[in-house]
Amino acid sequence: MTAQAVGTAARSAPSGRRSAEAPADPAGVAAASGSATPAEAGAGTGAAAAAARSAVAAGQGPRRTDPELLLAASVLLADAALTAKQAAAELTGAVSSWRLGLEALRRPAWALGTAVSCARALTSPAGLGFGANGGLAGELARIAGNLTHRRPAAVAMAVDAFALRIRAIASDHPNLDSPLARRLTDAMVAGNRLEALRAMHALVERLGVTRALTTMSPVIMELSALLGLLDENPVNDDFSWVTLAGGVPTTDPFLGLPSTLLKYLNPGPGRAERADADSILAKVLATSGNDIVSYVNDIGALGNHGLVLLRRVECADGAVRHVLLLPGTSFALLSNSTPQDLVGAFDGLLRTDTTYTRAARKLLVRAGVPAGSELMIVGHSLGGMTAMNLAADVEVSSRYQITHVIAVGSPIDGKRPADHTTQVISLVNNHDVIPMIDGRGPASPNDIPASWVELAWLDESYDYPLSHAPQAYSDTLRGPMAHHREKVNALISAYDGRIVGNQPYMLRDK
Repeated sequence: MTAQAVGTAARSAPSGRRSAEAPADPAGVAAASGSATPAEAGAGTGAAAAAARSAVAAGQGPRRTDPELLLAASVLLADAALTAKQAAAELTGAVSSWRLGLEALRRPAWALGTAVSCARALTSPAGLGFGANGGLAGELARIAGNLTHRRPAAVAMAVDAFALRIRAIASDHPNLDSPLARRLTDAMVAGNRLEALRAMHALVERLGVTRALTTMSPVIMELSALLGLLDENPVNDDFSWVTLAGGVPTTDPFLGLPSTLLKYLNPGPGRAERADADSILAKVLATSGNDIVSYVNDIGALGNHGLVLLRRVECADGAVRHVLLLPGTSFALLSNSTPQDLVGAFDGLLRTDTTYTRAARKLLVRAGVPAGSELMIVGHSLGGMTAMNLAADVEVSSRYQITHVIAVGSPIDGKRPADHTTQVISLVNNHDVIPMIDGRGPASPNDIPASWVELAWLDESYDYPLSHAPQAYSDTLRGPMAHHREKVNALISAYDGRIVGNQPYMLRDK
């Protein structure tokens, strides 16, 4: 993604935090209290935001809470940072252009003065602060700046934007405002990695690994972006700038490795074989129905060792519809013989044509699902990402009518279905780390399409991985968030009817 594209993404991204409900929170993490006011897109963002602040100060507009103001300020800073980065790239391109060299032959004094002025603007702390980037000369200068710990103005503003995001979300997650957590975030903002390591060690020593991870999970993307911006590695900065702009990073935050490498680690063509349900799965399926809690329980019973389920339903209106249930990731091994491994999870996050989607496509063909059939896909974790990847596949969307995608605990916010009529429903436990790795955590000011239905909450399952388990989601939907269950069931009521087929399939890489 170019600097210009990233800048455009940031300016056009609407502002809106995940709104969460909290029926109970014994770990001491308070619930989010609402959605942020959308920020105006385009070139008028700064002026509109300034006018909004003036109206609030004059008592003419709605008052907003401090976190909302902090997020609004972070949007303005992000916009300024990306604009400064783009301006520096254009100035670098101008001063290193052959046209300037050609002009120097005609007007050497003018060309020298221009070059000196540009260099001063690019390197002066009062200007862009060693902000050269773009092109061979600009990238060499940027690498030199990274290695010598020069902080361009664009980076300084980006760091402040991330710091504001972290501060904003601390009001909804008080554990982030504890001394140990604040010590870690302050060290990351300052770029002091040694102090950050000490702070992380102290946090883990005090809370344990899972509780420490859960405590920092709401701002994990912001902390990763800060690491990429402030370390000496010049090739991992793209992760940070894309995160700042509200996009889905296509590189890792540590080494800057591109997502295209994943296709070499996950190259399987995909294969689908009919399988028999064991006694436990058969017992769960015998009581299943068109209910979101039932679907999540079915996915839990399928496990994460390659099994998926295709359901055939004779609906109340006489139509025959199909439901595809896709479980998530097995964390036992980095890679195994099924698409439900860690390599597949990263591949599913960053790409759409994965081994899991290829195997699922073959399943639908092998099962003889007629062309034009209405299909609902329900997935947990990696299964939810794969559901969105299937919906984004033009071939699949043109062959079948994908009416609904339900993603449970899945990072899908950067994905879009090929058919705009597909109803996307996202269920998110804000204690769950996994839905945040697409770059849109509770601290992100970026929002999802207005047509999507996102239902988020804070429940009792504080620690990861418990907070990510299908059982945690089904228990919450059955209990404190029963109104969310009713809402989802109303949205999928077209699938009410008699189940006439439950066929498990084993998916393999090849």
